[in-house]
Amino acid sequence: MATRKHTRPRSARDTGDRLKLHRRVLWADGREYTVISLRPDARVRFSTNRYHETWHILSDDHGARVLGRLLWGLSFQRRPGTIVVIGPPHLDPNPFDAEPATPIALVHADLTVLTPEAARRLRHLLTAPAKPDGTVRWHAWGLDQEAARFHRFRETGEWPAWEPRPDDRRSAVERIGGMLVLRGLPKRLREWAVYVAMLDSGRRDGMDYVYLETIWPIGPTDGEVQIFRNYRQRVSVATVSRREILGDADTARLPPEQINERIWAYNSLVRARRHRKRARALACS
Repeated sequence: MATRKHTRPRSARDTGDRLKLHRRVLWADGREYTVISLRPDARVRFSTNRYHETWHILSDDHGARVLGRLLWGLSFQRRPGTIVVIGPPHLDPNPFDAEPATPIALVHADLTVLTPEAARRLRHLLTAPAKPDGTVRWHAWGLDQEAARFHRFRETGEWPAWEPRPDDRRSAVERIGGMLVLRGLPKRLREWAVYVAMLDSGRRDGMDYVYLETIWPIGPTDGEVQIFRNYRQRVSVATVSRREILGDADTARLPPEQINERIWAYNSLVRARRHRKRARALACS
């Protein structure tokens, strides 16, 4: 008797040990780059913002798992010029004030030099529709086991013996050529991967975060990954708030900082309005 094939949900496939990603070979600033990116149908979303002098990557629990796998797999690459880029269509306006997100580039510091001109050129090339040069299976073998090991340390309080910190020469979280760049040597990339993969929005009332620390040569140039259980709802609310706030001609002429402050305050009104609509709908059902 014939049986129906049950496909796994895409969200499960997206975070497996062998992510299926697109590969493009592009030239920028005199260098060849092998650009790895998410497939257009990948159901994962990210955003970015700059707050308190720190660059943030924003997403949900699923996004953290995907980002952890991208970082982990990159740390084992051997092809010079390899770079992982998260860009449209996987970027949202940020979930606070709906300002546009910055494309994200993950860089292996031993393999790839990303100049400002190269970043600008790659950003431009990747916005144009084009077929990939191929697909790759992105391996993340060992990440889940390492994350589980750190979970045990956290639960028992019995941390392993001291180990030297990762070599942070050339590590940075910074904006280059219109891209938010996370750059590190292999050990640092794997450390970031584990910490990001361990994020759980159930631990802090619907939110969790981790710092992406770099301490060399003169001090921290830190970034942060922050996730929200209701990330997509927050993006939707902030988008409505920005549209309605900028609909007022006087407000639209204010400096960006003041506009954003008004949007932050207005978000609570949009959420309350949606709550009332849901309550009325339930009462009528």
